[in-house]
Amino acid sequence: MIYLDNNASTKMDPEVAAAMDGAAGLYGNPSSVHGEGRRARRAIEEARDEVARLIGAAPEEVFFTSGGTESNALAILGAAGSRPGRVVSSGAEHPSVREAVDRLAREGRETIAVNPEPSGALDSGRVLAAAGPGTLLVTLMAANNEYGGLFPIPELGPAVRAGGALFHTDAAQAAGRIPIDVGAWDVDLLTLSAHKFHGPKGVGALYVRRGVALRAHTPGGGQEKKLRGGTENTAGILGLGVAARLARDRLHESAGISNRRDRLEKGILAAVEGARAVGAGGPRLPNTSAILFDELSGEALLIRLDLEGVAVSVGSACSSGTLAPSPAILSLGVPPAEAKSVIRFSLSRLTTDEEIDRVLEIVPRVVAEARKTAGAGKR
Repeated sequence: MIYLDNNASTKMDPEVAAAMDGAAGLYGNPSSVHGEGRRARRAIEEARDEVARLIGAAPEEVFFTSGGTESNALAILGAAGSRPGRVVSSGAEHPSVREAVDRLAREGRETIAVNPEPSGALDSGRVLAAAGPGTLLVTLMAANNEYGGLFPIPELGPAVRAGGALFHTDAAQAAGRIPIDVGAWDVDLLTLSAHKFHGPKGVGALYVRRGVALRAHTPGGGQEKKLRGGTENTAGILGLGVAARLARDRLHESAGISNRRDRLEKGILAAVEGARAVGAGGPRLPNTSAILFDELSGEALLIRLDLEGVAVSVGSACSSGTLAPSPAILSLGVPPAEAKSVIRFSLSRLTTDEEIDRVLEIVPRVVAEARKTAGAGKR
């Protein structure tokens, strides 16, 4: 299988798997004061240090969660709490952010979503205009999961905070692909998810700037400074720590990933009539290409590619199973019928040149076959 669905999930690195296997010996409860508990606690705190290094944070500002969805909910709902104020987001956010903001709207809070430009870029001026007096929280993704657009977080952070609002960024897709520095970005809250950068599923982290108070939504035994109760997932956290170290050490490989993505995209656009890249006019992640195949069903094309041994997607994995077009793609001004024709190709550092060559052979043929079938069905 040629795996080009890395924005949905990445293959676990062997070093991560080995660390998690070794965690079987850490059977003590990390909250216990005896020797076995202290061994587990030390391992967790070492992992916390690695996550902190990845994002330029202090270890005490890193809180472990079950993944990106929980981190986003904790950041948004925890920041909102009982405080008054507007919440500003974008129209291209991940479903976990969108649904948390929608929940606040249903509870009566004012919310504003600023759409990106058709190029895929997000206009800082429009965001700051929406985040005027009375804004409590601005939540914007650092990198879009569907078309790869990079939002101007470093530019917006200081301005948003200077206006008195809290600033949260969902950096789940950014980690391991672009440099992250919470100090330079000037954010209050930042979301990470291990399985997006070759770590395990079911574990993530939330950066909380020192001094920012959140309302806990998982009461329990006081773990994670009472912000997220429940006995820690020791093996998963160890895996996250190793994945964070590897992501930091191998960030230089992004240039090669970008070259392969560009070759794939240019090759498809040259070989397939009517194909065009969506959201490619602004800054993007080095690994992501969303391509619209005119007058074809993305779902049908995905199935054909799967039968050829190529794994791709038609949008966010968290929205799979829905027949509605992607809100993120729609936010770029793409008509609903065309939005259903978009396929996402997302690479990783494990993607090879040979795999790109093979996909460039397969995609034009599969598209031609799909169009022939669709044409025959119309007669």
